[in-house]
Amino acid sequence: MATFLNTTGVSHYLEQLLKNTHEKLILISPYLKMNDRIKQNLQDLDRFKIDIRLVFRDNKLSPAEQNWLAALPTIRTSLCDSLHAKCYLNENEAIVTSMNLYEFSQVNNREMGIHVTKEQDPDLYSDIHDEAMALLRGSDEIRVTVSEVKKASDNRKANSTPIEGFCIRCHAQVKLNPKVPYCKDCYNKWKKKSDESELESYCHICGQPNKSTIIKPTCYKCYRSNKDKLEFPMESGK
Repeated sequence: MATFLNTTGVSHYLEQLLKNTHEKLILISPYLKMNDRIKQNLQDLDRFKIDIRLVFRDNKLSPAEQNWLAALPTIRTSLCDSLHAKCYLNENEAIVTSMNLYEFSQVNNREMGIHVTKEQDPDLYSDIHDEAMALLRGSDEIRVTVSEVKKASDNRKANSTPIEGFCIRCHAQVKLNPKVPYCKDCYNKWKKKSDESELESYCHICGQPNKSTIIKPTCYKCYRSNKDKLEFPMESGK
C-alpha cells in the first residue's frame, strides 16, 4: 500500500531509499543542487559500483556541482528538456513527489509525495519503473566534465554586484539586466502574451526559487542589496 509523505517524510524516505539501494538507482529531477547528506549517500553507492542514472532538465550546473558529478564514474547523466516530473527509485521502492533534488526545496518548500514498494504494490511500482525507463530512453545522455572554478574576483565587479544573472523562467545564466530578466527564448515566449503579471520561477540575481515577474524580477533580499547599483523596471512594492 502506498504511503503518503509530507516534506519531512519525502526527505527521510529518500535518504532511506538511497541507503537501501543495492543494484540500481534512478533519480529524476528537473533541477539539481543536492545537500551534503544526499551527496554522501551517492558517493557511498559509487564506491560499491552501483548503476546510477540521473535525469535532469537544467544544464546550468555550477562548477562545484559539475566537478562533484564528474568525480563519480558510476553516475550517468541525461538531459530531458521537457522534464517536470520528480521521481526516485531503486530495485525495490519508489518515491513520486513534488520535491526537486534541490537544496532550497528540501529546506524551504512545502512538499508532498508517495512512497511505493515493489513487495506491497507490485503493479504500481512496475508502472512507475516503466515510465522512468521510458523517460530515460527519451533523454539525451551527456558527459559531465570538470569545470574550472573561477575566483570570486573573476565573477564580480569591484562593487560586488554579480555580472551574470538567471532567466526568471528557465534558470539559464544570462547577462544581468533586471529590465530584461529572460534568456532570448523565454523572452520571445513571454512576448507573445506580454503579461506583466505572469508569474515566473526564479530570482534574476541569486537564482533561487522566487515568484518573479518581468516588473519584479528578483527576490526582496536581492532587490534591497542591489537597488542602488542596478536599474530595475519599477520600485519594489509599487
